[in-house]
Amino acid sequence: MTDNNQPSTVIYDGNCNLCVTLVQTLERLDKGRTFAYLPMQYPQLEAEFGVTEEDCEMGMMVIDGVDSRLRWQGSDAAEEIAKRIPISAPIVAAYRALPGMKWAGDRLYEQVRDNRYVWFGRRQQTYNSPFAACDSGTCQPFPATSSKA
Repeated sequence: MTDNNQPSTVIYDGNCNLCVTLVQTLERLDKGRTFAYLPMQYPQLEAEFGVTEEDCEMGMMVIDGVDSRLRWQGSDAAEEIAKRIPISAPIVAAYRALPGMKWAGDRLYEQVRDNRYVWFGRRQQTYNSPFAACDSGTCQPFPATSSKA
């Protein structure tokens, strides 16, 4: 958690069944205290956060709630999320301490990222978190079935 209680933003694929299930699990655990969420299909993502469609193709992101220049992506984002959840922080530390695990985790993340729709399915409608994060404070309506991935 950041020092001034500003939630960090998790940018996820709102059309991916696996991604949405993981976000919903985080929502239940965190209740918006540590993280806020935006699907990569959010039309103002680039304007409000400087995140492009090309950025989204590289996987989920975490943008720090205090310093938006601090960003993690892909497996690094997954690790950052896990480190901020007290029960999983020791697991991340142990994982990072084992030789070769970071490399293997990166490769696994890439495989899941690149095959997520085939392996887990694609939602017909983009999932929009009740814990949404928008710089403006009010999120614009999202298109129901954007094709960004």
